[in-house]
Amino acid sequence: MQTGKIVKALAGFYYVKNGDDVYQTRARGIFRKRKLSPLVGDIVDFESDNLKEGTITHIHDRKNSLVRPQVANVDQLLITMSIKNPNFSFYLMDRFIAYSESHGIDPVLIITKIDLNSDEALQDKIKETYNMYDIFFTEKDTVNESLKDIFPNKLLVLAGQTGVGKSTLLNTLLPELNLETNEISDKLNRGKHTTRHVELIDKNGGEIADTPGFSTIDFTHIEKEDLRFYFKEFNDYIDNCKFRGCVHINEPKCAVKEAVNNGDIKESRYNSYVEIYEEISNYKERY
Repeated sequence: MQTGKIVKALAGFYYVKNGDDVYQTRARGIFRKRKLSPLVGDIVDFESDNLKEGTITHIHDRKNSLVRPQVANVDQLLITMSIKNPNFSFYLMDRFIAYSESHGIDPVLIITKIDLNSDEALQDKIKETYNMYDIFFTEKDTVNESLKDIFPNKLLVLAGQTGVGKSTLLNTLLPELNLETNEISDKLNRGKHTTRHVELIDKNGGEIADTPGFSTIDFTHIEKEDLRFYFKEFNDYIDNCKFRGCVHINEPKCAVKEAVNNGDIKESRYNSYVEIYEEISNYKERY
């Protein structure tokens, strides 16, 4: 019996790394009966007599898992958004952050194309609104070198809108891919009619998930009453609400709403919370 990490999943095969070797394996049928699928990032036990034939026998407990892309045990989500072309959206950023927090994953904010921005106030507002998170600002077609310091001993996943510079970021962080930016989608088999897969690439003592990425998210996995815990700045006020279990929508003497009125919580963040809360409420009513 051996133990390793799944570093790639493709066409029913799981490629498990143990030391310097990577084994091609399949999962035991019992996992299908349990409706449990191995994911890239999983720590697994497996049996194998050679590098081409192996069987996964046990999946270790996960600290988290994403549905799309299908990755487990993620340490940080690199949320990438441009300041221009397309324009920065506080609401979309809030959605990605809440999604990340709901999975117990630390978000890192990467703001690209700042050389296209002539409004310094916007950049200052971004810093102020998200001062509880690590933020990196990069210019078009370049990457903040400090980003490379976040890799050691971490599994990272990239997320963000189409056109914000994720390909440039990936290419710069992983120069060993040796790809032209506009060729990345084709070279990594990401055309519209090709099979998409997830693969972990070693980098600076950590790993980054080379994935098709994801630019849209939903919150079907969240109970509306739990959403409040995924807006980090609310935590300083939750215990001061009059009613236990206050969800900060219509309740009187709500400390969170008072903090918004006093300017201690950004109104844009609260408005995003309300909009996502209503979205989740509609999910539950529909299903």
